[in-house]
Amino acid sequence: MFQSLLRFLKIDRFTFLLVVAVLVATVFPASGRGMPVAQMVTSLAIALLFFLHGARLSRDAIIAGATHWRLHLLIFSFTFILFPVLGVMSRPILEPLFTPDLYKGVLYLCVLPATVQSAIAFTSVARGNIPAAICSASSSSILGIFITPMLVSLLITDGVATSDSQLALEAIWEITQQLLIPFALGHFSRPFTAGFISRHGFLMRFVDQGSILLVVYVAFSAAVNEGLWSQTPLVALLLLVLVSVVLLVIVLLLTALIGKLMGFSLEDRITLVFCGSKKSLASGLPMAQVLFAGQAVGAIVLPLMIFHQIQLMVCAFIAARLSGRKEEVELLEEIGEGAVISPVVK
Repeated sequence: MFQSLLRFLKIDRFTFLLVVAVLVATVFPASGRGMPVAQMVTSLAIALLFFLHGARLSRDAIIAGATHWRLHLLIFSFTFILFPVLGVMSRPILEPLFTPDLYKGVLYLCVLPATVQSAIAFTSVARGNIPAAICSASSSSILGIFITPMLVSLLITDGVATSDSQLALEAIWEITQQLLIPFALGHFSRPFTAGFISRHGFLMRFVDQGSILLVVYVAFSAAVNEGLWSQTPLVALLLLVLVSVVLLVIVLLLTALIGKLMGFSLEDRITLVFCGSKKSLASGLPMAQVLFAGQAVGAIVLPLMIFHQIQLMVCAFIAARLSGRKEEVELLEEIGEGAVISPVVK
């Protein structure tokens, strides 16, 4: 009966579980001693995900993904050029509607690097070019440690602190130990594990989707604990949600359309959509503490917190739709041709 209800509502099981994760995080957020435990479990799940990816991918596939320079250059252009341009162009509209700190937060959101874990996990669920996603998302996060402070100093000049080299080293080490080391260990384990993984495809699906659900729950818990639903007026919150949706839809449309116009394969277009449209909460929050020391950091990072939740919800829905080969072709064609986006942002 439950499955019949989901089919009647045209909601797949994963999307339903995603909504449940958001509701649980809103009502019962991880906090106090529970938050470190939830973060540790999420980190372990992500490490397992990358271990399995490393074990599943051949050496040729990894080399091909790392050397796909046209795709990486396009993804970086969306992350560090298109997003900031959209943020600056929106100034005449947004500045009168928001407080100075909230608009500063919108600009800050636009200059951040892409996410790593969720971009790769969504690409995996959607059956995109996983090696290229790993290379692009990891590189974006590392480059952002240096590019984001430069863009902040260029676009947001009032009282921005100098970036901390210690922050950069810590971020690089965190990416290395959580993502690259498990991936390398998994790849070197291929002679022993590749056969088992190929015979148990359900394991990859379980880890892919389970890691996304954990990321969503922990991210929403942190946002709720920071006062996501209470620290700004309802009207400002609704405006931020609207701006985030519009910004994300514009980038999703452009990534799908330009990927199609440039003749990328379906797998590459999926990678472009998921890696080119993301902004990193994990990188953005600690960097904000340094870049905006002594300022209203809470208000500045609020647009990022809201955009992060929306991108997880929307992209998880798209990834679920793309996981079926027949549906994914139809959906990318719809997005690339600029069709009505309401089914995507359902």
